[in-house]
Amino acid sequence: MPSFVEIRRQLHQIPELGFQEFKTQKFLLDYIKTLPQERLEIHRWKTGILVKVHGVRPKRTIGYRTDIDGLPIFEETSYAFKSLHEGKMHACGHDLHMTIALGVLTHFAEHPIDDNLLFIFQPAEEGPGGAKPMLESDIFSQLKPDMIIALHIAPEYPVGTVATKEGLLFANTSELFIDLKGKGGHAAYPHHANDMVVAASYLVTQLQSIVARNVDPLDSAVVTIGKITGGTKQNIIAEQARIEGTIRTLSLASMEKVKSRIESMVRGIEASFECEALIDYGANYRQVFNESKLTREFMEFVQTETNVNLIECREAMTGEDFGYFLDEIPGFMFWLGVDCEYGLHHAKLKPDEGAIDVAISTLVSYLTWKSNH
Repeated sequence: MPSFVEIRRQLHQIPELGFQEFKTQKFLLDYIKTLPQERLEIHRWKTGILVKVHGVRPKRTIGYRTDIDGLPIFEETSYAFKSLHEGKMHACGHDLHMTIALGVLTHFAEHPIDDNLLFIFQPAEEGPGGAKPMLESDIFSQLKPDMIIALHIAPEYPVGTVATKEGLLFANTSELFIDLKGKGGHAAYPHHANDMVVAASYLVTQLQSIVARNVDPLDSAVVTIGKITGGTKQNIIAEQARIEGTIRTLSLASMEKVKSRIESMVRGIEASFECEALIDYGANYRQVFNESKLTREFMEFVQTETNVNLIECREAMTGEDFGYFLDEIPGFMFWLGVDCEYGLHHAKLKPDEGAIDVAISTLVSYLTWKSNH
């Protein structure tokens, strides 16, 4: 059996986008089939996998979720095991997430505990969102756990550290796509056209005022425009333009307020530039809200029963569709320190692989303890 570091490196080479994780699913299934099968119940869901480990004397089912998709990023690391899929990379650490899940699954397939365990290999976390449809599926309804946990790597924390908190951990998030359509024309005759590059420029500037002037200063929100496209040539007035961005808020009320202001501003652009506009909010992710009792219990366990350093962190504007699971099932998510100078979604992200063993041992210890309490 290969080492878990080697498994991580193999997974790192085959990143795939949401609901396209065919090689990843096969890799995971091939590995899972090498484990003792006596207590395993394996189900496929789209490109994801659900694995139930039947307990010895079950009184409940504890869920553990990992995400499995990659990002559309050209890798710029110095790895000898760089992505083999050009333009795709595990730049959010899902290769580590999967490896850790396989490590924990391996232990409990060989050393079952009293409680049932459900390992959830969820596709499409980065988009278009796999948690909500998986949660609503018939097979998940049949296997639904009584509590659920997950982790996410954190480059800013050292290896040997976990960080979490009760209540809100990650923000509400929404994608934002705005398409503008006007009238193209020759650059020399702007009065015969409606320029969508100019319209998009005005709109982007206006969008930056929403957080400063429409969100309660005691709340927090982010509106980031990450991409603008428009036009075809330098001497042709652009008939179309597209704005792509993201919205992050710490409250649902602020999310609704931000969207309302965006819609008002877009209507104003339509009137001002005599154009048509279409708003698409894409994937919307629910906040990650950690259940207080279970989170506090985990934090106390880490402090008293492990050598891992625990940090009680602040909430973050990060988005994670694990929030949909926590909306229906009590549980929590925690950060895992991987000590890297580059942040999440960066083309040079190189997590410290020493974090893999830290996470596996911590989770094995916690789940074993939890099954006895």
